[in-house]
Amino acid sequence: MKLDILVFGAHPDDAELGAGATIAKEVSKGKKVGIVDLTRGELGTRGSAEIRGKEAAKAAEILGVTVRENMEFADGFFMNDKWHQLELIKIIRKYRPEIVLCNAIEDRHIDHGKGSKLVSDACFLSGLMKIETKMDGDDQWQKAWRPKLVYHFIQWKNLEPDFVVDVSGFIDTKTKAIMAYGSQFYDPDSEEPETPISSKNFTDSVNYRARDLGRIIGVEYAEGFTVERYIGVDSLDDLI
Repeated sequence: MKLDILVFGAHPDDAELGAGATIAKEVSKGKKVGIVDLTRGELGTRGSAEIRGKEAAKAAEILGVTVRENMEFADGFFMNDKWHQLELIKIIRKYRPEIVLCNAIEDRHIDHGKGSKLVSDACFLSGLMKIETKMDGDDQWQKAWRPKLVYHFIQWKNLEPDFVVDVSGFIDTKTKAIMAYGSQFYDPDSEEPETPISSKNFTDSVNYRARDLGRIIGVEYAEGFTVERYIGVDSLDDLI
């Protein structure tokens, strides 16, 4: 199955927090979008890997993505090494996305920057013909594939975006997808320990960050991304 966009997140909920509205918008335009979570988030203070798996499935349904997979790498301990790179190369070649979105290049959680570099490196290596891969249980060698573009969404840290996407009209879908993770985010009745992302302030910040980015470009809401190379446009009219 070929996808237009493949979104990688170190943990279930990363994709929703960083690019949920962009995902929903692209799906509404008929794009085939998939999400791949690197870990099950098993080290998270609240909830459990099993609960987060169910929440991730619900969030995927809300966003309307075509597919969602979990690599089941070790939360907190996965590495940017040959084994992990090869596992991601298999996934990239399986779905052959034109565009990849992935974690922030640096962030509060060590898995975010680490996952960002792992995905970026795997995207490059996936285009090398002499790296041979097969999906488990498949006798066919995969063909090399390199995504045209790799973009990084912004998470905890307020990194300066290289570009922003107008997501006006899709912020409610993003919010619903985020709140599908009931174990992780603000719930006044929860008896779970408090975490940096469980406060109402954090949940509110997702909205007001998008509103502020939108204000800067003259729209209601926007999501920001950083790039690995220059952005090219065909005409000045392509810029808003």
